[in-house]
Amino acid sequence: QVQLVESGGGLVQAGGSLRLSCAASGSIFMRNAMGWFRQAPGKQRELVATIAGDGSTSYADSVKGRFTISRDNNKNTVYLQMSSLKPEDTAVYYCWSFTRGANYWGQGTQVTVSS
Repeated sequence: QVQLVESGGGLVQAGGSLRLSCAASGSIFMRNAMGWFRQAPGKQRELVATIAGDGSTSYADSVKGRFTISRDNNKNTVYLQMSSLKPEDTAVYYCWSFTRGANYWGQGTQVTVSS
């Protein structure tokens, strides 16, 4: 089993910054792919950013240049640094891991950006 616990969400004004953290435990291999998804009210869950075991990253076009994903394998933690936040970034953000052929999700953390 894999457990993912997010933290760092909250309320921020447009233009501000937040850093999300995802602590992984259980049968987790930090060299597997991990990432962040988000889901806004009434919308489907969408990919935000991923980071592979070799550290390579990918981003949704909507967040490129504003968000940065990183990982600390010693701490089994993945981060999402979000800057220049916009009201349309408001959503529940979910940590994701693909481990041993299965998808795992955290419980989500709310990010609200006020205009």
